[in-house]
Amino acid sequence: MDGLHRNVIGTVRPTQASARETGSPLILAAHYDTVEGSPGADDNASALAVLLEVAHRIGSGRLQRPVQLIAFALEEPGLFGSQAYTAHLAATGQAIQGAIVLECVGYASDEEGSQTIPPGVPISVPTIGNFLGVIGNQASAPFTQSVAHTMARHMPIVPLIVPGKGELLPDARRSDHTAFWERGFPALMLTDTANFRNPHYHQPTDTIDTLNLDFLASVTDAVTAAVRELAKREIQEAGS
Repeated sequence: MDGLHRNVIGTVRPTQASARETGSPLILAAHYDTVEGSPGADDNASALAVLLEVAHRIGSGRLQRPVQLIAFALEEPGLFGSQAYTAHLAATGQAIQGAIVLECVGYASDEEGSQTIPPGVPISVPTIGNFLGVIGNQASAPFTQSVAHTMARHMPIVPLIVPGKGELLPDARRSDHTAFWERGFPALMLTDTANFRNPHYHQPTDTIDTLNLDFLASVTDAVTAAVRELAKREIQEAGS
């Protein structure tokens, strides 16, 4: 962790007006580090693949607000990249429409019993691991519900709104969306639930041949649709 580390940020600009005229940016983000000893195909190359493909698709569309695409550094040791970014947002008084954070989105199974449930989850969760979790907190509820509504037209999802900043459900805080929650920005996590489904999580066996590429394609379609929809209208802005 010594030395200089960088978040990588790109922006797709609105096509019809300036960002100032059309509202604050929508953020789509994923961390680009992995744990030592793991190739990180699901955690988190799967998410980076979706981010890059969504960027390619929306680049040729007509957006009415900027979409900021961020690859965060140092998620694994403690969300340091996203913490630095959200601290900058807060210090400079910048607002965002919301942040969609991709965290392990490429592993799926149609086998009964392939999905286990994190302790304390207050909703019914399928025991077949072929869905994507959409996890927001109370302050992010309108943003989360909007994303979930659009994504549900493209793939199976399980939405969950956690109270406060997720303190009562620690497994809901295990990615860079938490840095946004802590600063009062609307944000959500999209996840295949990591170790609650994927036996290769943080292991040397987390390789591309273990991923479900059809599932990953569905995630890409669903996220693209959500980003396009959100970039056309106001949902909620925070941080100003």
